[in-house]
Amino acid sequence: QVPVVQFGGGLVQAGGSLRLSCALSGHTVRAYAMGWFRQAPGKEREFVAAVSRSGDNSYYSYSAKGRFTISRDNVKNMVDLQMNSLKPEDTAIYYCAAEPGGSDHYSYNSARRFGSWGQGTQVTVSS
Repeated sequence: QVPVVQFGGGLVQAGGSLRLSCALSGHTVRAYAMGWFRQAPGKEREFVAAVSRSGDNSYYSYSAKGRFTISRDNVKNMVDLQMNSLKPEDTAIYYCAAEPGGSDHYSYNSARRFGSWGQGTQVTVSS
């Protein structure tokens, strides 16, 4: 496992935008597949977006596609999740995840692929 550190989040009105960022302390993000998951109160953790280790492929949940963008900045050594057109149902704790410790037997939309997790950050979208 590697330390995953998250930045960003907060409160925004519906239709607004937020940017979440994630870094791997002491490690380069280029070496790992990275993902974002979220968990709303009373619900299970769900997949949001992921980027492959090579960076050539990105994956999105149905709800995120077209509104969210996952990107990897190799210079800043961070992975970002740009969230636009936010809706109240996007309200959740968002978690950044990295591959170390997980298993590549699982697809990118499975939490089991990722073995290292950030501390979580609250995103609240008001109506």
